[in-house]
Amino acid sequence: MPLLGAVKELPLPGVKIVDLVRFPDERGIFTEIMREDWKEIIDEPIVQANLSVSYPGIVRAWHRHARGQVDYFLVVQGSIKVCAYDDREGSPTKGHLVEVVLTEDRMQLLRVPGHYWHGFKVVGDRPAVVVYFVNRLYDYENPDEERRPWNDPSVVPVRINGKEDDPRVGKPWDWFRPPHK
Repeated sequence: MPLLGAVKELPLPGVKIVDLVRFPDERGIFTEIMREDWKEIIDEPIVQANLSVSYPGIVRAWHRHARGQVDYFLVVQGSIKVCAYDDREGSPTKGHLVEVVLTEDRMQLLRVPGHYWHGFKVVGDRPAVVVYFVNRLYDYENPDEERRPWNDPSVVPVRINGKEDDPRVGKPWDWFRPPHK
């Protein structure tokens, strides 16, 4: 019996998402959230798991990992909008942004290679509880983390989720832009 849905590659190379299989019964629900044999999405050993609780409307962005850390995000309560942005010189996806909403209602595991700038915003009216797994131990003395402001005006997508006709293209990224048209 498969315990992992089909892995989908998103418009930035290496950014992948997969539905986790949930098993409901009269006692509740069981879901496997991480296995080392999920080679379709996990390319390297997981060495650390972290828990983050964030309040509604909070933005935790932007940061990246220059020394190879890969993050795997899973929302266990609430909802978040995760974005990954490529600004690497010479990259064929320079200026591309991927945006994904993760929610407790549809358990998904999102893989984000650390060389992309990434972060998330809590959406909805309740705190978000996020478990994230990484392939590198956090180095307290020399962290693999670069930061830029959440509202950095130089984050200007040329494509969003592979589309050039998104009305947000060509403008500084706005985490608070209303989701309606």
